Amino acid sequence: DKPCRYRPAPSGGDRRQAWHKEIMAIVKASVVQAAPVPFERERTLEKVRALSADAAKQGAQLVLFPEAFVSAYPKGLDFGARIGMRKPEGREDFRRYFDSAVDVPGPAVDYLGRVARENAIHLVIGVIERQGGTLYCTILTFQPDGNYLGKHRKLMPTALERLVWGFGDGSTLPVFHTPIGILGSVICWENYMPALRMAMYNKGIQLYCAPTADDRPTWSSTMQHVALEGRCFVLSCNQYTTRGDFPENYDAVQGDDPATVISRGGSCIVSPLGQFLAGPDFDGETILSAELDMNDITRGKYDFDVTGHYARPDIFKLLVNEAPTNAVEILTQPAEE
Repeated sequence: DKPCRYRPAPSGGDRRQAWHKEIMAIVKASVVQAAPVPFERERTLEKVRALSADAAKQGAQLVLFPEAFVSAYPKGLDFGARIGMRKPEGREDFRRYFDSAVDVPGPAVDYLGRVARENAIHLVIGVIERQGGTLYCTILTFQPDGNYLGKHRKLMPTALERLVWGFGDGSTLPVFHTPIGILGSVICWENYMPALRMAMYNKGIQLYCAPTADDRPTWSSTMQHVALEGRCFVLSCNQYTTRGDFPENYDAVQGDDPATVISRGGSCIVSPLGQFLAGPDFDGETILSAELDMNDITRGKYDFDVTGHYARPDIFKLLVNEAPTNAVEILTQPAEE
């Protein structure tokens, strides 16, 4: 394995300056635009292993996979729901989805750690996480020695996603201080939440991962805006899927023609001044790669630092609650002496 040291994050106001001295000057990053094997966790994990090896052969130190890659983003499925009504077929769709989800911690997390270690990569990947009876849209991050660094749960599922995914809370909004830079994730339309972006900028994020399911042409302009606003590198990654990638008994609105494109990608890598370094790509499965000059972050902040010299804290303040919000808390009385 490549040597890799992770040190505790410095505390206080010198945190970003101290870590600036630690990071590499040039980082090779890749985003994987591909299809999983929907609703089949183990086969999808095998595909993650193969695609990660392909990216590593291109020299990637950081590899990003799309939102909900393990094991499906069920685009076009309605889970049999109408207001005041749920069909038995929709309940079965949910059972299939739940059974292919990932326990954190669990065997799938261990497997992904081995993938990171085998390829000596920082691995960032979207999974459907299950806890209790609830599913969450989650991003997992691993370091090159295979250790699991942590997760981010999507705070605000969009529209019908709320039917099948729970809401994350402020306890999973991490950034990770690594030898390649300060690494964090914001999922899909969370990127339209200005307060969340501001919170991540305040953590000094440098490698801003934005896995998504949005394949509209407007998405790439959002990624340019985030890069310019945060003066950070933005890596965005989406799936490329066709109807033929999904099971036959997949009652989606797109129909049953195997050639129908369900998700058309649009993955890209953007510099701190908003320039595309790779993509956006809408042509099929691909691995997009770019060399990131980490000194471009400092060059960009010369005239704009959104939580520094360009902020007006005398006028605007943001409060971020990072406490876990549990439905049940057990309070026990201290034992009598």
